[in-house]
Amino acid sequence: MTTPARTIAIGDIHGCSLALDAILDAICPGPDVVVVTLGDYINRGPNTRGVLDRMIQLGGACRLIPLLGNHDEKLLQARWGRHRTTWLGMGGVATLASYGGSSSMDVSVVPQEHIAFLESCLDSHETETHIFIHANYLPNVPMNEQPSLTLRWESLRDTIPGPHYSGKTVITGHSSQRSGEILDLGYLKCIDTYCYGGGWLTALEVRTGQVWQANRQGKMRDQSQTP
Repeated sequence: MTTPARTIAIGDIHGCSLALDAILDAICPGPDVVVVTLGDYINRGPNTRGVLDRMIQLGGACRLIPLLGNHDEKLLQARWGRHRTTWLGMGGVATLASYGGSSSMDVSVVPQEHIAFLESCLDSHETETHIFIHANYLPNVPMNEQPSLTLRWESLRDTIPGPHYSGKTVITGHSSQRSGEILDLGYLKCIDTYCYGGGWLTALEVRTGQVWQANRQGKMRDQSQTP
């Protein structure tokens, strides 16, 4: 496999399809670009269906590496009758509405193609220089031994880990930065910048540090005006 021209991470999308479209139009990912999406494609925002349609299309345009978020995991469980009420309370009602879901809140309205995409998502991704996860990590544990509860559920508001023993930079989401700014600890960068709640969807080119941001209306942020 050839070395990618760019490696771009995209934070939590949460049904904000206009923001995702704007970001992808700006970065124009081609076959030689790796795009790592950090999970939480669904819930809360207005158009989960459109987001998952675009993610499936994106997989045919670039080297897509999708990770699984805690919201995505709960949908997969709800599909089989587990934790359904919990998932609905996490924003699942908005997800079902995007599929024209009825008042019965029937999870079966989510098409199998979208379920299959979520089932294909990974726990984490690791390169020679970076680690990509959805939520958090144990600093002294290899990535293939990390507990799924930590990888998908543990917030940085509860525990900020030290540097990973590998020395690699960790790119994560999940812990929404309501300021709209990336949390940058040097060894760890959190790029969930609260798009669904009035912040931004963030994409980060991990080697150059270039940033793209769009709000839920699909308006790109002028990076020359950011702090």
